[in-house]
Order: sequence, then C-alpha cells, then structure tokens
Amino acid sequence: MTPSLIRGRPRRAKGQISVRLLIAVAGVLVATVWLLLPGPSSAPEPGVAAGAAAQEEPAETSTGDLVLPLVAAVAAVAVAGYAYVRRTRRTRTRTTPGGAPAPDASPGPADLDERSQALLVEADNWVRVSREELTFVPSPDESAERALREAERELASAFRIRQRYDDGVPEDDAGRRQVLAGIIGRCEEAGRRLDTEAAGFDQLRGLEADLAGALGAAEARFRELTSRTGAAGTTLTELTKRYGPTATAPVSGYVEQAKDRLVFATSRLNEAHQSADRDETDPAIGQLRAAETAVAQAETLVDAVERLAEELPAAAALVPPALTGAETEIAGARERATGTPGGPADVRLAHADGVLSDVREELLAGPYDPVEALRRIVRGVVPVADGRAGVLRTAAWLVARASTAAAESHVATHRGTVGSAARTRLAESRRLLATGPGLTDLLTADALSRRARDLAEQDIRLGGAAPEPSVPLSFGGPRTCGRRG
Repeated sequence: MTPSLIRGRPRRAKGQISVRLLIAVAGVLVATVWLLLPGPSSAPEPGVAAGAAAQEEPAETSTGDLVLPLVAAVAAVAVAGYAYVRRTRRTRTRTTPGGAPAPDASPGPADLDERSQALLVEADNWVRVSREELTFVPSPDESAERALREAERELASAFRIRQRYDDGVPEDDAGRRQVLAGIIGRCEEAGRRLDTEAAGFDQLRGLEADLAGALGAAEARFRELTSRTGAAGTTLTELTKRYGPTATAPVSGYVEQAKDRLVFATSRLNEAHQSADRDETDPAIGQLRAAETAVAQAETLVDAVERLAEELPAAAALVPPALTGAETEIAGARERATGTPGGPADVRLAHADGVLSDVREELLAGPYDPVEALRRIVRGVVPVADGRAGVLRTAAWLVARASTAAAESHVATHRGTVGSAARTRLAESRRLLATGPGLTDLLTADALSRRARDLAEQDIRLGGAAPEPSVPLSFGGPRTCGRRG
C-alpha cells in the first residue's frame, strides 16, 4: 500500500461520516419544522354537518401530523447511527489485500523493542537448557546436535543484530523497525528448530522406559560434583591468600552457591525416587529434570573456580614478559616520535610509562591480581604500539578469554533473572573471540564481557532470586520446553 493511499483513508472516512451526520441533522430539522407548521385546513360547509366536521377534523389532522414526522426523524437518526458504527468498525479492522493489518494496527517501535528483548532472553534460555540436558544423554545422536547448532546460529545472528541496533545501526525509523522484526523472526526460528527435534530427543533419552537408569546417572554425577565442590572451596581459599581478594572476586560466593544447588538437587532426586516408587512417571521425570538443572548449574560454578585456578598462575607467569614487550613498544614509539616533542604521542608515551611503573610497584608490594595487571599493561601500551611485541596479543587474549568466561558463568547460573542487554554484550564478546581477533577486537571483547557482567549484576540485584518454574524446562523450544515426559 502506498503512503498516499494510507494518508487518504482517514479523509474519506471522515468525509463519509460527516455526510451521514448532515443527513441525520437534516432529518431532525425537517421533522421539527413539520411539527411546528400548522396543518392544512378547509372552509367549513354551512350547516350542522359542517360544524361537526370542523370539530372532529383538527384532532385527526394533529395525530397524523405528529406520527409521520416522528417516524421520519427516528428512522433518519437510526440509519445514520448504524452507518457510523459500521464505518468505524470497518476502519479499525481493515486489512491490506494481502491480509496484513492496516498500518495503524501494527505494533509500534516500543512494542517491537520489548518483544525482541523478551524473545532474546527466552531463546537464549531454550538453547542453554537444551545444551545442558544434552549433556545427560550418554550418546546423543546427530539430529539433536544439529538442531541445537542451527538454533545457536539463529540466536547468534539475532544477538549480533541486536548489538548493532543498540549501537544505533540503522538510524532511520523504518530500518530499525525492520531490524527488530528480524530479531524476532530469528528467535522464533531458533525455537522452531528445537521444537521440531523435541520428540526425537525424548525417544533418545527414553526416560519413561528407563527412569531408574536416568536417576542413577544423575546421582553419579551429583556425587562426583559434591567431591569437586569441596575441593573448589579449598582452592578458592588458597587463591585468595596468594593473589588477594580482588583476583578471586569474579567467583566470589560461587562455592556456596554450588552447595545450595546441590542441596536442592538432593531434595528433587529424593522426590523423584518417591514418585517413581508410586508409579507416578510424569512427576518423577519433572523432578529428575529439576535435579539435573541444579547439578548442571552447580557444575558451572565449580568449573569457574577451577578455571580461575588455571588462569591466575598463567597470567602471573605472563606479566614479566608482557612488561618487557611493553617497554619495547614504548621505545619504538619514542623513536618514531623523535623530532615532534610535545605532541599527542608524548602524552600517550608518558601515560604508558606511568602504567608500567604502577604495575611494577604492585608486583613488589605483595599479592596482586595478575589478570588485571595484564589488562592495564595492554590498555596502557596499545595506543603507542605498532605490533612488534607479540606477547601483548597473547596477554590481551588471556584477559579477554578470562573475562568472557566469567561473564558466561554468571549469566548461565542466573538466567532466570538476567535480561537481554547482558546477554547481548556477552554474545558479541564471544563472537569477537571466535573471529581470530587482533588487539583492538580483544580489547573490545574484554570491555563487552565486563559490561555484560555488570549488567547481569544489576539485573540480579533488581530481580532477586528467580522463582523455581512450576514445570522444569527441557530440551526444546517454546511449544515443548515445558513438557513433562
């Protein structure tokens, strides 16, 4: 439909309504005039007969004069009112020839934006839950893996589009509406692909046929994780003593959270056994899936502590060569800046020298965060570097990977509360790390993942603890993720 046609419709509608209102008013005026004018009279004939006619005729004439105008007035008003109501209803429900709603019935930008954000969160949860449950299948088949990979690709594209949208691309209103519709479409497609494979996945798991075996596998994983959680607590204490509380802040409280989830899993596994003993298969499957979700999240928390235990020593070992490489970069930049004293290059060189001096003091002062030290070295020297020191890229890679993994763990274990903004920044950080990035992209990935963590923390503080779903989610999309069996 062309814009001229869209603009013309309201004028025609108003014109037709105005004509009908004029008709109604004219009818009422005619009826009123008819009532006020005297009725027709004829000269009486001489005699008694004429006198009698003169007495009876006014009553009959007055009655006729009253009835007909009133009928005409009521009819005119009724016709005009009916036409007005019918026209209004047709205008509100009009569709284009293709069956799409009229432009004034389509969702506005605010509605599209809200819907796209909600779907990003939902689709991200579908994918995360599907990936988690797939880990409880001893030998997953290719069809389930393929459906999950396809859903992940659709979701990654949706997040990429959303990041560009948040960055102001495109700028025009029509383009931004189209982009939001595209995000919604990709999220829905991700859910559709998971829904399509849900029935086949249920056959693969075979929970109804071998519920006892599934319970046994979940309990074995639970016992292993219980042992790892105790060890993670000891590891975290040692890391804090060696590197300081700032270095272990990304996993602060994770061991306690893991223990809480294991307690929840214990309760659900016991309930699943009781339901299975009563031959209540569907409730038992639901309780099993709730226990599996708690075990998977506890494992994510413990993994984060164990990963940090590897990252901190690796970063500490990289700090001295990173300092040497940074000094090489500064020396080269100072040579290139010879002959132009007092320019911007001198300001950047002075800043880089100051950063390296501060880092050296921290190393001598005692416990320090080696990942943060590498971050400061890289950010301080990159503005003057020309790439001659390859160790800086190695340091930037370690920093970006660590911050992205930390944000990933935080979002995964608080997905009931974390919104679309944090997930979008995290997805963009993952995308940058997967593209073989240079120094600039690595710095961007680090900044995005740290921003994602901050946004997730804000959501958690505002949302509090997420309520337990009445039906635990399972592999699938919007139509199947809440099924019992």
